[in-house]
Amino acid sequence: MLGTWSVGVHPIALPSNQPADRFYLGGARIAAFRGTAAAGDHVPEDWIASTTTVAGCDDLGLTLLDHGHSLRAAIATDPTAWLGSYHTAKYGADPALLVKLLDAGERLPVHVHPDDAFARQHLSCRTGKTESWIILEAEQGALVHVGFREDVEQGRLASWVAEQDRDAMLSALHGVEVRAGDTVYVPAGLPHAIGAGIFLLELQQAADLSLLLEYARFAVDGPRDGHLGIGFDAALRCVQHEAVSPAQLDQLRGRWDDDHIFPAAADEFFRAGRLAGDLDTMLAPGFAVLAVLAGSGRLTWGTIAMAAWTCEQGRRSLFRLAPGRCASVAHCKSYNVDHRYEPGGFAPGSSWSNSACCSVSTAQTTSSARPSPGCCGPIWW
Repeated sequence: MLGTWSVGVHPIALPSNQPADRFYLGGARIAAFRGTAAAGDHVPEDWIASTTTVAGCDDLGLTLLDHGHSLRAAIATDPTAWLGSYHTAKYGADPALLVKLLDAGERLPVHVHPDDAFARQHLSCRTGKTESWIILEAEQGALVHVGFREDVEQGRLASWVAEQDRDAMLSALHGVEVRAGDTVYVPAGLPHAIGAGIFLLELQQAADLSLLLEYARFAVDGPRDGHLGIGFDAALRCVQHEAVSPAQLDQLRGRWDDDHIFPAAADEFFRAGRLAGDLDTMLAPGFAVLAVLAGSGRLTWGTIAMAAWTCEQGRRSLFRLAPGRCASVAHCKSYNVDHRYEPGGFAPGSSWSNSACCSVSTAQTTSSARPSPGCCGPIWW
């Protein structure tokens, strides 16, 4: 049986959750960020508070709690307490959110994710995969590649894929230089590739669905595993072949200190905002993943009598806050991007202050502030 949860906050230490033997290099920046030893050279992703599995796997990708059961199983025992009644009425026990740390030790292949309609019709999946990136570190001159610069007919793209013409694919995409603090919104259907030397936090729909347009010279069997299981002829129909204009590209980009760091179109899937310095901010109720990106502080919660937990460098925990509780983080001391804090849970009226931290949370559950369907609550730094 799963362990029971007491009223209030029950902290659980979380290990890293880095699926092994991925097809591209990376992992060193994740280890440095966490202050741990490197787990290998093909562990470029850390799936945070994950209830999502790697495509084709039963358990790989799931976050495990300290009693050996998965977070997904824990949520399934009491989804309303974890996610709220408004969210569960629409999505059941699915948080509808996957958050990753991603360390691009080499450029990722050019690839595409299907949208919801394609995923339901052709893949028997509830959702596709729209994503956004928050750049934490970037080597000088590092690039991301997003969207075609001009219209590309399907036959032409199919030829590039069949011949694995990586130069043609890359040259057809916009190259965007990024630095720490930049954000990029990547709608489903848009071809893209993350360049080498970039460390980012990724928000995405909770699905592991990728069409690999490029696979040669990567550690993956593209002809077998690169086409979503439906063949390239069918899978290529999920690609946006129309050009992305410079003006449209600008709309996909932002900075983490913008009032709205992602465009309005992202609100259907997730939202983000920044918290730093001496501001007090109330967090909406819902499932949440938070990361302290700078300094240290203390998490406090409660209504009248307050309890506290110290956020320390390299410390990772998961929480479920009982309904009616509030929380705040205080006493930020420094700005060192090596400090993670991972709560998840139902946190009505949570507040965070005096800390540089990052949070991703699912749809709000109070009737006074309900987001669009599928909306995930804010990211706070």
